[in-house]
Amino acid sequence: MMLFCLIICTFASKFRFMKIGFDAKRIVRNGTGLGAYGRTLLNDMARLRDDDLELLLYAPDEGRDNLRCQMQVGTNMRFVYPNSQFSILPKSYWRTHGIVSDLQRDGVELFHGLSGELPLGLRRAGIPGVVTIHDLIFLRHPEYYHWIDTKIYAWKFRATCREATHIIAISECTKRDIMELGGVPSERIEVIYQSCQPRFGQRLTDDVAAEVSHRLGLPSRYVLSVGSIEERKNLLLAVKALPMLPADVHLVAVGKHTPYADEVADYARRHQLDHRLHLLHGISDHDLQAIYQQARVFVYPSRYEGFGIPIIEAVFSRLPVVACTGSCLEEAGGPDNLYVSPDDAEAMAHAITELLPESEGRDERIRRSLNYVERFRGSDVASQVVDLYRSILY
Repeated sequence: MMLFCLIICTFASKFRFMKIGFDAKRIVRNGTGLGAYGRTLLNDMARLRDDDLELLLYAPDEGRDNLRCQMQVGTNMRFVYPNSQFSILPKSYWRTHGIVSDLQRDGVELFHGLSGELPLGLRRAGIPGVVTIHDLIFLRHPEYYHWIDTKIYAWKFRATCREATHIIAISECTKRDIMELGGVPSERIEVIYQSCQPRFGQRLTDDVAAEVSHRLGLPSRYVLSVGSIEERKNLLLAVKALPMLPADVHLVAVGKHTPYADEVADYARRHQLDHRLHLLHGISDHDLQAIYQQARVFVYPSRYEGFGIPIIEAVFSRLPVVACTGSCLEEAGGPDNLYVSPDDAEAMAHAITELLPESEGRDERIRRSLNYVERFRGSDVASQVVDLYRSILY
C-alpha cells in the first residue's frame, strides 16, 4: 500500500499544473548572449509539450520585433507587460520592484530570472525564485569593467542571492565562483549547461553558403572567431598567431564593434596582416550559420568566460576548436579540442595547424566532440530546468 501511494504521489506531482514567470527583458532586447540563452531555453520548454506548464514572459516593453517574433507564443506561452499603474514609471523600476505585484495578480508560482537578477521583494511575497547566473567576471576580473559598474553588479548579485530559492550556474566554473565570491552553499546551486540554437546543427546547401561567402567577401580558407570583440575576448592572440600559419589561412572575427576592435585592426595594419584579418559586425543569424559552416577551425581565445556558447555552436557546425585555459572553456568544448595559454601565440598557431583539414585525426576529433556536446541539446537542458522547478514546488 505504501509503495502504491508513493507511485500515485509521484505521478500526481509530475503532472501538477505549474505557472512559471520569467524575466524576459533580454529576450526581446538582446540579439545575442543573454537574450539568446532565454529565447533558446524558453522555446525548448515550449517544445516539451508539457500540459502542466504555462510560461509567462514578463517584459518591460515589446522590444525588438525580430527578437520577440522568435518566441513560440501559443497555448502555453505568452508575454506580459507592465500594468497601467507602472506604465508611467521607469521600466527599470517595474522590473526590479513593481513586477512582484503583477506576479501575485497572475498567480505565478515560481519566477525565473534568466540573466542573473531577481526582483526585490520576491521572497517576501512568498514566490520561489530561481536565477541563472552566467558568470561573475565583474568580481573575478574587475579590470575589464568601469569601477562604478562593478559596484552596481556586485550589489545586484548579492541582493539576488538573498532573494533566490535556488541558483542555476551554467558551468562548474561559475558554480565555484558563486560559492567563493557569494558565500552561497553548494546545495543551493544546480549546474545546468546552456544549449545553443538548433540551426547550427543543420547544414545549409552549398549554393546558399556560397552566396553568403560571395556577398560578405569571405576568404577561401579561414579560421573563425565569434563573440564581442573586446579586450577580455583576447582576439589579438589569434591575430598574433597568423604569421605562423600557412599564408593562405585568414582570420574572420564576427562580433560587436568596440574600441578594442580598432586596436586589433591597428595591430594588424602595423604588422602587415590587415589583408588576412576580416572583422564582421551586424551579421544576421542566417549569415552566421553559413560563416560557421565554411570555416576550417574555430578559435575562442577568451581569458575568462562563464561558459562559451560559441564553442558549442562551432562543434555543432562540425568545426574543431582551439580555446584558452583559465576558466570553463574545457567544459564547453570537451577533451577532444585543444586549449592553450591566453598569452601564448606560438601555442595557438601550433594548435590551429594541428586542426586544419589536412591534419591527421581531425575527423575523429570532430566526431568525438559531436558526441560530447549532445549533453547541450535543447530538450535535455529544458527538461533539467523544468525538473528543478518541480523539485522546488512539490
